[in-house]
Amino acid sequence: MNSLFFGPNGSGKGTQGAIVKDKYKMAHIESGAIFRENIKGGTELGMKAKEYIDKGELVPDEITIPMILDRLKKDDCKTGWLLDGFPRNKNQAIKLNEALKAEGMTLDIVVEILLDREIAKNRIMGRRLCVNDNNHPNNIFIDAIKPNGEKCRVCGGELTARDDDQDEAAIDKRHSIYYDTDTGTLAAAYYFKGLAEKNDSMKYITLDGKAALPDVTAELVSKL
Repeated sequence: MNSLFFGPNGSGKGTQGAIVKDKYKMAHIESGAIFRENIKGGTELGMKAKEYIDKGELVPDEITIPMILDRLKKDDCKTGWLLDGFPRNKNQAIKLNEALKAEGMTLDIVVEILLDREIAKNRIMGRRLCVNDNNHPNNIFIDAIKPNGEKCRVCGGELTARDDDQDEAAIDKRHSIYYDTDTGTLAAAYYFKGLAEKNDSMKYITLDGKAALPDVTAELVSKL
């Protein structure tokens, strides 16, 4: 089962991807990790990508897509893969689809987590980290995991907030790219939705991102 995951920052996309990976023994491929692995490994594509990154420029699709395809050909992807974080715009979606076809790779499922932009923003800005264990869930905007005042709801430890979680301008910039239905990330998702409507072998499913994490997982598993 090969799949793409779409969802805005704050939707829990990464968490759901990790759950699917464990349940279905799929490779969870995060696009940022591919860059890091290639640069660290000194691959030809990685060195080309580093030249652009060092200049503060976007890495061209002509480098990014071959890098992704190389990753999808590795042994751990033979039983299925879940690609997270790419494509980020409609043009990349078109190029990725063409590249997958050229390699004889099928795309079986596309998942979109639906979440209102303001809710997504609040979830990011509401995240709090426990000094005793960062995995203790605390968020001032989610009732189910709301802290006890300024203390961790799990252990009572002190809480802090990540600086990037409080950078409202940066969050808005990322979300502006994601929620753009003309050329942005949602446009990419809708491109695949259109393909799925014409192709019975591809499934496009949507999930209610407002629900609690276990409920989103249950909905996802029921639709896969």
